[in-house]
Amino acid sequence: MNERNTANMQGRRKAAAAALVLLFASLAVLIILPIWVLFVASFKPGSDLLQYGLNLDIRFSRMSLDNYVLLFAGQHEYWKWFFNSICLTVVTVVSTLLVSSFVGYGFAVYEFKGKKVLFVIVLLILSIPLEVVMLPLYKQMSGWKMMDSYAAVILPFVAHASTIFFFRQYLVSIPGSLLEAGRIDGATEYGIFYRLIVPLMKPAFSAMAILNGMNAWNNYLWPLLVIRSSEKYPLTLGLNTLINPYGDNYSLLIVGSVFSVIPIFLLFVAFQKYFIEGMMAGAVKG
Repeated sequence: MNERNTANMQGRRKAAAAALVLLFASLAVLIILPIWVLFVASFKPGSDLLQYGLNLDIRFSRMSLDNYVLLFAGQHEYWKWFFNSICLTVVTVVSTLLVSSFVGYGFAVYEFKGKKVLFVIVLLILSIPLEVVMLPLYKQMSGWKMMDSYAAVILPFVAHASTIFFFRQYLVSIPGSLLEAGRIDGATEYGIFYRLIVPLMKPAFSAMAILNGMNAWNNYLWPLLVIRSSEKYPLTLGLNTLINPYGDNYSLLIVGSVFSVIPIFLLFVAFQKYFIEGMMAGAVKG
């Protein structure tokens, strides 16, 4: 009887494992399929998108490298938009990590008046979508004469609530003896942060660099409101201008969309070593 029960338990475990593998495989297909459809479409003429839409139909007689030739050798503003997005993403990520890590470190280590109230405000901000504060932010940027500038795109989100919360949760378990040792050695508070804390935060920095980099690279709605000059468009706005039923821009739109995935992929490859570690550590320490 015991052997039969053991065999039944093993059979159930194998069935559960197989179902779990099938579930993850299905999710992987759902995630990869749109990227594959876009990649296949990048080898087709732009007119096919208007006529047939995005599809999995592979007809080699209709496929060529003409779209990629257009991307690299054609007369267009794609690379200007691409460079604008690269600059915006890099500056946004660096400034957000710098400011948010300072704030998160302060919440985790120091005791000061109003600390709990301020942290509750940070938590409340996490629950407020951008659409709710969009009009006040717009009026604020307009009042500061920052419209049509990259400062208006970057500045409102430098102290990012979710990034502050993550850094605070990551640093909250740091032993006070480590900080006291730094003070005994004569290090300033800034020196303690840069020499002792920052090396410990590499996994957290990597995780937040990927998430904030994706948000900055894919940001569309806020730049649409504050950027007015076409030469300052990021890639998201530039590609949107190609959606024109009266022009033949869909070839560039499709291949440009494919190429726009590459920076995010490279960002993940560069920081993947610490990404999972940072996310898990932040969750466990929280």
